[in-house]
Amino acid sequence: MNELQIKGERAKEASYFLSNVSSKQKEQALLNMAQSLVERKEMILKANQLDVENAMSKGISKSMLDRLTLDSDRIHAMANGLKQVAFLQDPVGEVLSMSKRPNGLQIGQQRVPIGVIGIIYEARPNVTCDAAGLCLKAGNAVILRGGSEAFHSNQAIVSILADAVSASGLPKDSIQLVEDTSRETAHALMKLNEYIDVLIPRGGAGLIEAVVKNATVPVIETGTGNCHIYVDEFCEMEMAKAIVLNAKTSRPAVCNAAEKLLVHENVASTFLPLVAEALREKEVEIRGDEYVNHIIDDIVIATEEDWHKEYLDYVLAIKVVRHIDEAIAHINQYSSHHSEAIVTTNYHHAQRFLQRVDSAAVYVNASTRFTDGEEFGFGAEIGISTQKLHARGPMGLKELTTVKYIIYGDGQIR
Repeated sequence: MNELQIKGERAKEASYFLSNVSSKQKEQALLNMAQSLVERKEMILKANQLDVENAMSKGISKSMLDRLTLDSDRIHAMANGLKQVAFLQDPVGEVLSMSKRPNGLQIGQQRVPIGVIGIIYEARPNVTCDAAGLCLKAGNAVILRGGSEAFHSNQAIVSILADAVSASGLPKDSIQLVEDTSRETAHALMKLNEYIDVLIPRGGAGLIEAVVKNATVPVIETGTGNCHIYVDEFCEMEMAKAIVLNAKTSRPAVCNAAEKLLVHENVASTFLPLVAEALREKEVEIRGDEYVNHIIDDIVIATEEDWHKEYLDYVLAIKVVRHIDEAIAHINQYSSHHSEAIVTTNYHHAQRFLQRVDSAAVYVNASTRFTDGEEFGFGAEIGISTQKLHARGPMGLKELTTVKYIIYGDGQIR
């Protein structure tokens, strides 16, 4: 057996155990995991420093470096996320329906764990913690395969979490890390059907596309965030400016950051200089169509590729549109169907946007940055699904379960 098969077999055994664990046991394990992260944070910080130094020597971008870097506050935030998950209602065992058939059979549906979940992700060590906590709470074992950039950080975090799980009386193999970060191992993980029940990629477009194209294990497609904000002709400009600034610059390297701005032509000449000045103060590069170029000086002319691109950086592409339907059509054509927002004071335009934009999260007068499991009240999240089967939007505990039918009879035969 190779490393993946051994880990897969151990994860499968752990998943059988976890499926019969009480909510109280899982809650205590998560609290122990949170406590261990804080108590042993120096070990994590030391490992993360190694990763950061290696990444800087390779010329990693400023935004990607932000995703990779941990400090005391971020470790405490990870621990707090685990605590929140610990106290969330356990979905496992919930009976969703029960009905009686004419023959007397009582047929119902009950939530059960999925089993073994594989996560492939890039340079975000906090994903290690979020994924481990959510999977455990939902009764699943997890096999984590992080990127090479965060290898030492992930190794330290998984070691700490697995020790805490074991000390809580649950299988240590409930949380495992694939230590070979080669492309070949990633591809092998995508085909580990014998052991993995579902695979969730978290990262950039290239990673997600590779998993969707190559995996034989069922995949939940997540993450790529070509998110749009449309500033309507009826809007409060200061509100619009604040929303755009927050959505683009608060954390540009995350999937719910805005990448495109659409502006109605009736307000373009007033709003664009206002928002451009604010964006440039944050060192955002502006790309735009010809209309934008007539209003704002020194911009990069946007190409067709720009409308498709998820920048994950201090770059924003802007287009002027003639009406709300053109904005909606543009979004539905180019969006990754993650998160989109309209800024408007017109009720009918707000409703039109909500109904016609085909994305997982659609906002009226709010930043796209709220598309997040914790912000939605789910605790941490396993990812943001941009597909339509099984789960869509931020995925919390319920999305990490499936259902089985339970049938009560009193001797019926067919």
